[in-house]
Amino acid sequence: MMHTEAKYTDSGLNAILRRKGLSITNSRKKILSLFFEHNDAIAHSDIEKETGEKFDRVTIYRTLQTFVEKGIIHAIPTADNAVKYALCKDCSEGHHHDDHVHFVCSNCNTTICLDDVVYPKMQLPEGFVAESVQVVINGVCKNCSQTGSSEL
Repeated sequence: MMHTEAKYTDSGLNAILRRKGLSITNSRKKILSLFFEHNDAIAHSDIEKETGEKFDRVTIYRTLQTFVEKGIIHAIPTADNAVKYALCKDCSEGHHHDDHVHFVCSNCNTTICLDDVVYPKMQLPEGFVAESVQVVINGVCKNCSQTGSSEL
């Protein structure tokens, strides 16, 4: 996911939270700013490390869940049954539209949203209703393949 700014402005963070109907708190602003500082998906544990001891694990978890519910971020399941999170492009509360592919580098373990790679609509058998679809490609990312540091 490409971001135009390395760090989002304080007023920009406030505007996003207000637009999503959320109260503005220091924890929400700090956690949201982390998503604008990263070009890849981030895990709960990474957020804990980057916020230091400012926010406890439960506050971070609840904030992430709220952001998912409000369509600010989306969850990406990982092979080890953990979850990483990335900014949504155009989602709303209860309606995620992140129908893109996620790429997981087997060398550096980075998870990247490939916004321009959209998977086709899948025709399910009658009576089946999809609630979400996750497409994950595992391989070697552009950075690792260019540096020749793949250990495959």
